[in-house]
Amino acid sequence: MRTAALPTRTSPGEAPPWEGASPLATLLAAQRPWREAAALLRSPVWRGHGVPDGGGLPVLLVPGFLAGDPSLSLMESWLRRRGYRTCTSQIRVNVDCTRRAVERLERRLVDLTDRTGRPAAVVGQSRGGLFAKLLAARRPDRVTGIVTLGSPNVDHMAINPLVAAQVRLVAALGGAGVPGLFVDDCLQGGCADQLADELDRPFPAGVPYVSVYSRADWVVDWHACLDPAAENVHVDSSHVGMSVHPEVYELLGRRLGALARRAP
Repeated sequence: MRTAALPTRTSPGEAPPWEGASPLATLLAAQRPWREAAALLRSPVWRGHGVPDGGGLPVLLVPGFLAGDPSLSLMESWLRRRGYRTCTSQIRVNVDCTRRAVERLERRLVDLTDRTGRPAAVVGQSRGGLFAKLLAARRPDRVTGIVTLGSPNVDHMAINPLVAAQVRLVAALGGAGVPGLFVDDCLQGGCADQLADELDRPFPAGVPYVSVYSRADWVVDWHACLDPAAENVHVDSSHVGMSVHPEVYELLGRRLGALARRAP
């Protein structure tokens, strides 16, 4: 796979929802995450009904593009109350070079698993899911399973053109010398080629991998979330709202609970 610098359609079929959308539809889509968060707080799953205990399983949480650890604070709080040992990424704004960011996360993963004495699950949203996949490929001995939420796992630039413009702006600022940002080479150069090569390698067979996607995703073309190496699960959610959606939490309860039971 060689990732294009501009958004691409990864497979034929149903178009992403932003194509041909009206301004009203765009406005309603932007408001949807707030409704999903409100539904979560009213849901029995938020109170832990029917959710297995996490048994101390360590979980590393990785936020999406332009987001930081606070974007996953509700999820972190819920997981802690369910008996998981959560660990944040220490990412304030996810705009750094993928190679550098994953190297830092790998060190954080090693520290977490050394402290807990057991491999960790990794949950990543959007770009954070790509990082989760790379971590599992690099350190399958330290990762017991991953869950990606709205992550373009097979083409990281299959995204809404408005988001692609933000990506190019970040790259331009990085190229101008602003520290802590990725540059053009990360999109279409040696760094991008290295990322593509890593993502193309066979995913470790012994590491469970769940890719959550939504046909209502206004940020990532949902086709790009469909990874042949993953168990692809559809949830009717907005992109940002995947981290606060009741159905996602029900899924996490089941999948992380299963990982907690299988982990040593």
